[in-house]
Order: sequence, then C-alpha cells, then structure tokens
Amino acid sequence: MLKGRHLIEPADLTVSEIDEICSLAEQMIVDPVSFQDVCRGKILATLFFEPSTRTRLSFEAAMLHLGGTVEGFADASYTSSTKGETLADTIRVVSSYVDVIAMRSPKEGAALLASKFSSVPVINAGDGGHSHPTQTLTDLVTIRALQGGFEGHTIGFCGDLKFGRTVHSLTQALSRYRNNKFVFISPEELRIPSYIEDLLKPAGIEFIEAERLEDVIGQLDILYMTRVQKERFFNEQDYIRLKDSYILNKDKMKLAKQDMIVLHPLPRVNEISPEVDDDPRAAYFKQVKYGMFARMALIAKLTGAI
Repeated sequence: MLKGRHLIEPADLTVSEIDEICSLAEQMIVDPVSFQDVCRGKILATLFFEPSTRTRLSFEAAMLHLGGTVEGFADASYTSSTKGETLADTIRVVSSYVDVIAMRSPKEGAALLASKFSSVPVINAGDGGHSHPTQTLTDLVTIRALQGGFEGHTIGFCGDLKFGRTVHSLTQALSRYRNNKFVFISPEELRIPSYIEDLLKPAGIEFIEAERLEDVIGQLDILYMTRVQKERFFNEQDYIRLKDSYILNKDKMKLAKQDMIVLHPLPRVNEISPEVDDDPRAAYFKQVKYGMFARMALIAKLTGAI
C-alpha cells in the first residue's frame, strides 16, 4: 500500500511496488485520457531549493495531467528561508495546505528531514549528491519500455560517478534484479563511491571499472551518460580539467551494439554530441517523456487517487 508513504530513496519501494508503478505508468502512456481526473481536488507542492528544469516541470505537468493543481516555488530566495525559517517549519506550514510535496535540495538528507515534519507524503526530487528516486523511476520505465524488463542487462555508467545521484540510485535499483552486470566508466577522481561497491560485492553482483569508454561500449545493453557537475566541485580547476573527459559521438556509437540504448538524466553539456541525437539508439528525449508518466503514476499512488 503506497498511499500516504514518503519516497526518499529507491530502497523505500519494494521490487513489487516498483513494478506496480511502472505498470501504471505504461497504462497512462497508452491511455492518458482515462487518468485525466483522478487527482481532481488534490494539490502538489513543488519546493525546489535548487535549480531544475525537467524534474520540476515534469512534476507539475504530471499533476496537471491528473487533474490536480500545483503550488510552490522554483527559487528559495522567494521563501522565508531567507529570513532564517527552518526547513522543519517550512514543511509544517506547506504540508497543511497540500496533499503531496515534491522537494529538491542541494543538501543531502534534506528530504528525509522534511518527511519527519510533514503531514503529507514527501517525494525526494533530489538531495545533493545522495539520491534521486523519481529519476530512477523514470529510468526504469524507459528501460522496461525499450529493453523489455529489468533483468539480464549489462549497464554502463559513464562520467561523473562520484557525485551523480542518478547513477547511485539506478545502480541500487537495478542491483535488486537478477543477472545484471555493471560497468563503471570514469576518471580516477570521479569513481563510483565505495558505499555502492560495498552494496554490490556482498551480493555477488558483477561489476568492473574502466577509464576508456571505447574499451567497453561494445559490451553494453544500456549506456547511461552523465555530465560532470560543476556545482558539486569545490575547486574550479578540477572541474575544468575533468569536464570533457567523456564525449559520446558517432565514432564511439559505431562500436556499440545495434540494440543498445543511450540514456542521460539531462541536462547535457558536451558529453553527448548532437550528432548522436538522430541515432535510433539515443533514448534520452524519450526518457524525458516517460519521466512525466512515472511521476504521474507515483503521485496517483501516494495520494490514494488510484
């Protein structure tokens, strides 16, 4: 039963609940009209203490497509936090007005803290470098739609694996399904965190690390590209040195399987050349569309609309 629950990290959902949400999202993709009034009278608050385009707009579009309404902010400077109001007090106030909250913060653990003071479900829309569970649901809906399921894949994550919360979340989610293998492609400075390795090793889940995309792209069923995130660096020189470490182009795509798909949580900077966009294996803009349906399904479940 998902009604009234918080979603702070992917592990908050069981495998059967993930499958349930993905199945509902697929129904909404096929027949959106049947769901256009299920959240009528319900309100979503979008509390974005960190800039966002796709995540915020897809949450808002999701609620509107379900017949509900939205209030909130896209810039914390317009809130009472600038006067010193605590997050706990902000959440106590906002949760008295709405039926569900989607919150993004640059601070790890902020969504968990918010959930302790909220009287309605809190959805973590990204908390620093920690977790981004609705992007994970977006990725899973895309993978199931395009690759047929969640088992037996070789998944390559490329770029900023140290700070990439989407990478951490999706790795944790896919590690719960059988026969998946992970390939982590990054410079030494941006390697996958040790806590992810500590999750995989005891479970006997196969993974390798590589520094050159060209060496491993031919093995992959799914390539998940990420940008090097300037906002996560304390030293701008380190960012400048690493920001163009990996660029996916037509030449690299020639080395890949014909049925591999390329995903990216967006925004991209240089890491996928525009020349790849016309390749039928480029699925990142489909991924954006699926993200709205994934969030529609989640909102409907958490509010008890379905």
